[in-house]
Amino acid sequence: MTILRRNLVLFALVSMFYLGVFGQFEWQPRDTFDEIKARFDKITPENCPIQKQGDLYLPDETISHKPDIKDININPIFPNRTALLHLHNMALSRSFYWSYILQSRFIRPAINDTYDPGMMYYFLSTVADVSANPYLNGSAIYFAPNASYSPSYRGFFNKTFPRFAPRTFRMDDFNDPIHLQKISTMNTFDVRDLGAAPPDSISKDYTSQLYKINEWYSKWLPDNVEGRHDTKTTYQIEIRYANNTNETFSFHGPPGADETPGPVKWTRPYFDCGRSNKWLVAAVVPIADIYPRHTQFRHIEYPKYTAISVIEMDFERIDINQCPKGKGNEGPNLYADTARCKKETTECEPLNGWGFRRGGYQCRCKPGFRLPNVVRRPYLGEVVERASAEQYYNGYDCMKIGWIQKVPIQWDQAPYHIRQRYMDTHPEYRNITSGASSLHKEHINVDEVLKFIRGVNEKTCKNYHTQDLTLRGDIAFGAKEQFENEAKMALRLANFISAFLQISDPNEVYSGKRVADKPLTEDQMIGETLALVLGDSKIWAAATYWERNKFTNRTYFAPYAFKKQLNTRKFKVEDLARLNKTHELYTEKKFFKFSKQRWSTNFDDLETFHLKIKQRQNETGELLQKYEHYPVSYRAAALKHGFWSQPTFDCNGLIGKWLITYSVPFFGWDSLKVKLEFKGVVAVSMDMLHLDVNQCPDMYYEPNAFKNTHKCDEQSSYCVPILGRGYDTGGYKCECLQGYEYPFEDLITYYDGQLVEAEFQNIVQDTPSRYDMFKCRLAGAAGLQSAAMLVTSLMGLLFIIAYRLR
Repeated sequence: MTILRRNLVLFALVSMFYLGVFGQFEWQPRDTFDEIKARFDKITPENCPIQKQGDLYLPDETISHKPDIKDININPIFPNRTALLHLHNMALSRSFYWSYILQSRFIRPAINDTYDPGMMYYFLSTVADVSANPYLNGSAIYFAPNASYSPSYRGFFNKTFPRFAPRTFRMDDFNDPIHLQKISTMNTFDVRDLGAAPPDSISKDYTSQLYKINEWYSKWLPDNVEGRHDTKTTYQIEIRYANNTNETFSFHGPPGADETPGPVKWTRPYFDCGRSNKWLVAAVVPIADIYPRHTQFRHIEYPKYTAISVIEMDFERIDINQCPKGKGNEGPNLYADTARCKKETTECEPLNGWGFRRGGYQCRCKPGFRLPNVVRRPYLGEVVERASAEQYYNGYDCMKIGWIQKVPIQWDQAPYHIRQRYMDTHPEYRNITSGASSLHKEHINVDEVLKFIRGVNEKTCKNYHTQDLTLRGDIAFGAKEQFENEAKMALRLANFISAFLQISDPNEVYSGKRVADKPLTEDQMIGETLALVLGDSKIWAAATYWERNKFTNRTYFAPYAFKKQLNTRKFKVEDLARLNKTHELYTEKKFFKFSKQRWSTNFDDLETFHLKIKQRQNETGELLQKYEHYPVSYRAAALKHGFWSQPTFDCNGLIGKWLITYSVPFFGWDSLKVKLEFKGVVAVSMDMLHLDVNQCPDMYYEPNAFKNTHKCDEQSSYCVPILGRGYDTGGYKCECLQGYEYPFEDLITYYDGQLVEAEFQNIVQDTPSRYDMFKCRLAGAAGLQSAAMLVTSLMGLLFIIAYRLR
């Protein structure tokens, strides 16, 4: 009887717990997010090998707003898609590099050897892809069967590997014996050749359907060329070497941005079973080569996709959009219309940085409605999702605005006293200073400053003094955030060079037929630098500056790649070592001298990366074996170690734009292999006019030259930046403060900054303007008329009562 009573009590407690947990959210109907989450949680590292192939994938619509190369330079990228954009650009950049370097042997004399990079070059290249960006989870190069040539074995000329697939993925090193801190550094990487597998094990062959998760392979491979063989897109490179010799080299690469399909294909989210055991999303770009090689018969050698570059990202890091479909969210989007905003009075707006979980949005008031006076900001989606039924149905509403004004169609010139009041508020518009002098005022006139900056071009820059063509750093506020992806591209190359110089030893002798990688070559550095410009449209120039006598058999070496226009297939490369004047040499540049002095002696602040490399045992690759130095580590710079230059107009240079340069150093061993030393700098340059101007107020310590230059009415509204407006005024909106409401009958509930700036210019020019109307109204002001009548009646009643009691 006691046991029965105890079981009943236990059952009651479990029932109460169940109702207490799930009853709070019973008002929420099951939707597509719940279905995807169930499929997401169903797969584990333990059960994934026995799951059906379809269960290892999620629908393609689970990721919306994928970056499209045809749209990148036209419409702004959402902040929560910048990591996906970097994934896109990295895959594209690596494809361009491998296509270039595999075909660059045609630049050099024909010999019975190959100019291809060795196996260690492939391994460390994929490591650098992941180590330079914490958002990227894996990187790989998968070759088609018998399509990869390698100089890593003696007597292997003109022979191919059956399979070759160097891949790196990030490991969780919490319990790794490499370090004893018991802290996940996320700087430990598993590196292995996935092409090294027993020939009778079909499930380990990444070209086989039994591999289950190789959708990335079937996106581009195998490339069965039919009909004409000259179907691969051609890119032209004009190279000028240090000895003033010129060369034009054309190579086949991935499809162009104007072609259909474009160069980048996306995989469905898949569970990386047996490898990293995570849900990943991959960008896939083909790598072109001339195949077959060394036949002596050019008519049977044709361009072909021989490999793919696959860069992977953690699926959980990608934000979902729960708002209903509309402009900007047209789909496909599996989570559309799963937000909990009350559609009668509110509308959904997505937020940034929430990843794969509910609540990444806020509920704003619809036009004609306002927040209650006790609510300061729109309702946060996470709070709405966690609310109980009682809280939800009795709250999270907006109040209807009683009396709405019509937007005026005709307006008049502002009265004298009103105009003078606004001119006193912005005194920099009274005595206007034009040209370069506008930058040196205590309170700058944002319109004149931007007019000067935009007025400088390749023809007019000669009319200005050199110091006027170098702006203050605060003129380029926001460059670190908005050009972060481009900085990571430079960091990736710097990390790779550091890894190669510290790990690969050309003098090392291995057992068997394997030979060590050769030192870095001129073609490899030109290709790596060129890939930065080809892979990211915002990078106008990139360079790898080597310190004196640090590059093999060269005193100075600095390949500089650049383009003259967007959306082109013609690029140029110059070796800046050809300049003979001492003051023009790249070693005298400010960012180079700064990095050299900063890293002359102390390297304690550098990041340490640990690699666990497993390579093929022999040429045919039946088995994997540990690298001779297992595990191995190298030290390299982090993003914070780079140097951001002041905006400078490239008047005497090769591009002729306002450029912002990010440079990051790379390191290698000294001649005795005792300590690290500074080897050089990788730099990328971006157009400053691609930045967004932020005119809103900010903290006193923020170095923003345009801070607090907005024209919002500060008594009733506040400034909120709008991304994507470019280097111009009006990149903000004036939102109503708590206790105020937007009074007009409009499709929006704020004053647009571009309209506000235009109407303020009418005030300055003393022309008809409606600027004085851009104010929010006191909330509830529409009811003041009835309230006034009530107060008047009450006062009259009190007067009558007082008169009778007299």
